[in-house]
Amino acid sequence: QVQLVESGGGLVQAGGSLRLSCAASGRTFSPYTMAWFRQAPGKEREFISGITWNTGIDIYADFVRGRFTISRDNAKNTVYLQINSLKPEDTAVYYCAASSSYVLSRLSDRYDSWGQGTQVTVSS
Repeated sequence: QVQLVESGGGLVQAGGSLRLSCAASGRTFSPYTMAWFRQAPGKEREFISGITWNTGIDIYADFVRGRFTISRDNAKNTVYLQINSLKPEDTAVYYCAASSSYVLSRLSDRYDSWGQGTQVTVSS
């Protein structure tokens, strides 16, 4: 079992930036893949980005459009999500997830460990 703890959320004005962190602990993470999802009130959870732990290969959802960047620090067992040019529609709870698969997926049911989420609120 992998434990995931997100941090870095908060209240920010439109146009601002945030860096979310996801600290992983538990058994060895390689060859895990990691991802970020978000869920806004009344909406389904949606995929944002994923990254392979070993090679750092990443994928993004179409809506990201260059505003989000995923990265990882293997030494710290931490995955990051940099969000720039924040918009009110980015308001959501952001979740970190881990998968024991080598294959990056945009599907939430392919991830077997989840963090508790961190709230991001963007004011206009």
